[in-house]
Amino acid sequence: MDLNQLAFQYFGGVDLMAIEGVSHSTVLGLMSEIGPEGFSKFKTSKQFASWLHLSPNTKITGGKVINSHLPKGGNRLKIILRNAANVIGGLKDTHLSNFFKRILYKSDRATAISATARKLAVIIYNMVTKKEPYKPPTEYLMLDQKRKLGLVKRIKKQIAKFELTTDDLGLKTT
Repeated sequence: MDLNQLAFQYFGGVDLMAIEGVSHSTVLGLMSEIGPEGFSKFKTSKQFASWLHLSPNTKITGGKVINSHLPKGGNRLKIILRNAANVIGGLKDTHLSNFFKRILYKSDRATAISATARKLAVIIYNMVTKKEPYKPPTEYLMLDQKRKLGLVKRIKKQIAKFELTTDDLGLKTT
């Protein structure tokens, strides 16, 4: 029995195995715990993540955050997604592992696992409900790179505005 093909048909033509860190056990857990029709019970991915107890319970009074933590409890699907997030933490140079490492840099491993599990739940929810394939962002530009690209764009615009040539700029073309 080919589990990849079975899961592809079960979730209506969506390949959940395309997500890095998602294994056969994760897909089997999704199939047994919620199924494809179970996602329709939630209007948004935020509600789905909240049902999994992966969204923080933030208490605010007077504009100040008093307390923010994940609620106790959950279900087996939460454990499955946290295990997948833990695996993602060990991967190298993927979109989700980079996210995991950014969170890990700011806080502890348990927080990074919970945040990555929530992100994974949102990705899976959007894939199943919208029937769209997984498209990880290929490139994240840091602030310095964005500034550099903006500077290059402005320089090119100025060159075009003043109708300068490579000879005017003193550039050699070979």
